[in-house]
Amino acid sequence: QVQLVESGGGSAQAGGSLRLSCVASGDIASINVMGWYRRQAPGNQRELVADMSTGGTTDYSDAVKGRFSISRDNAKNTVSLQMNSLKPEDTAVYYCKLFMPIKGDYWGQGTQVTVSS
Repeated sequence: QVQLVESGGGSAQAGGSLRLSCVASGDIASINVMGWYRRQAPGNQRELVADMSTGGTTDYSDAVKGRFSISRDNAKNTVSLQMNSLKPEDTAVYYCKLFMPIKGDYWGQGTQVTVSS
């Protein structure tokens, strides 16, 4: 069984910083993609924030490019998201996601990020 546990998040002022971390445990494939999605309002779909493959390939949404930075430790199955220059529109529930070929997607429980102006 695969489990994702997120930490970090919370509240910040606009222009501030927060850091999210996620650790995956269980039967983790050596080739995978870990990343972060967010849901900005109930009923909205989760949207990609950033992800990173085990090979180091990254993908960022246009909304966060230049402000957020993703990193990972393949040996520890962890992924982190450093969020700088936060904006009120970054307020959302952030979810950690693990994709493994054949096995598919696994999600964390979500962590709230609130940015006040």
